[in-house]
Amino acid sequence: MLAAFSYSRLAWALLTLGTTLLLTIALYFQYVQGLAPCVMCVYQRAALAGVILAASIGWLAPNQRWLSNGALLGWLGSALMGTKLALEHIDYQFNPSPFVKCSTVAEFPAWLALDAWWPALFYPSGDCADASWVWLGLTMPQWLLGIFIVLAAGALFFIGVRLQAGIFTNHNKNAY
Repeated sequence: MLAAFSYSRLAWALLTLGTTLLLTIALYFQYVQGLAPCVMCVYQRAALAGVILAASIGWLAPNQRWLSNGALLGWLGSALMGTKLALEHIDYQFNPSPFVKCSTVAEFPAWLALDAWWPALFYPSGDCADASWVWLGLTMPQWLLGIFIVLAAGALFFIGVRLQAGIFTNHNKNAY
C-alpha cells in the first residue's frame, strides 16, 4: 500500500504543494516582512527549489518507474544539500567571526545563474549572521534545518518502502 502511494500523483502533489508553500512563505518574509535574504538563505531556497523540481517531475510522471525513482533520488539529494546549507548558516549565526563570513554575492555556476535569471527569488541582499527573526526560540535556519531533515527522512522512508517492495530495483514489477 505504501509502495503504491509512493508512486501516486497524490503523494507527489502533496510534496510539490507543501514545498512550494514553504518557498512562498520565504517570499512573504522577504517582501511583506522586509527580511532581506542572505547568500545562505538563497542557497537554501535553491535546495528547496530542487525538491520542488523533483516533486514536480514525480507528479507529472508518477508511473514512469525510472523517472519516479530519479525524482525520489533528486528529492533526497536536494533535501540533504539543504540540510548541509542550513547547518552552515546556523554556524554563521551562532559562531560569528570576522575571519569566516559568508559571501555577499551568490556563486551559482554560470550554467545555472539563478540570481541573474530570477533575482526576485535568488538575489541575496542580507547578512548571514543576522538572526533577527526568531519563532519559538528558533531562528529561520534552525527551522529550515528541521524542515530539510524531515524532507530527507521522507525521501529515505519512501526509498526504503520501494526497496522493501522490490519496485525500486525492479524485482517486483507487479508491486504497484
